[in-house]
Amino acid sequence: MSIRKLFESELADLKTELVEMCRLTETMIESAINALVNRDRELGKSVGDTDKRVDEYEMDIEKRCMRILLKQQPVAKDFREVSTALKMITDIERFGDQASDIGDLVYHMPGERYIKKLTHIKAMGELAMKMVRESVDSFIRNDEKLADGVIAADDEMDDLFETVKDELIALIKKDADNGDQAIVLMMIAKYLERIGDHAVNVAEWTKYNETGVHLKF
Repeated sequence: MSIRKLFESELADLKTELVEMCRLTETMIESAINALVNRDRELGKSVGDTDKRVDEYEMDIEKRCMRILLKQQPVAKDFREVSTALKMITDIERFGDQASDIGDLVYHMPGERYIKKLTHIKAMGELAMKMVRESVDSFIRNDEKLADGVIAADDEMDDLFETVKDELIALIKKDADNGDQAIVLMMIAKYLERIGDHAVNVAEWTKYNETGVHLKF
């Protein structure tokens, strides 16, 4: 096998593992939101167990990237693609961390019933999964337009967060006994917003991979 073919094969394997890591974090976010909506404490608790697998993916992908960079001596564009993947895995790992944090909050959720409908928080969770999936897909497909869509979606995520925050503040003002659960729900919304921020970071790295210029949005 030629050096070029070997590089392309190793890069394809790297991207496959990157997608697997991303899909696992999507599943974690989905489980965390399902645990929240269904008040399933045990499901919430289990999300953290999956995070160990995400950490293993991160370490393995990091080793793959370093091995390619050190052994294959890629040309400039190839080097940028591998180094981009190396930078992205930190944000992808954070998807898992924050899903795990949400699951833990669900497990310790105070109160016997919810103080509000979870419509907007659920919408944040669904949007977070979409942003996570499309941010990594944009890199795999070399699709700058898809990356732009992820960046634009962050405005919707921010708007949803502000809506949740305003509703929770109003509930605390109405009845101070709502405070403990309101704080937990606020933290969950904040973690979802952060997942959106990390998805934007991944999309920015996709754009860097395509253009060679790293811009923050």
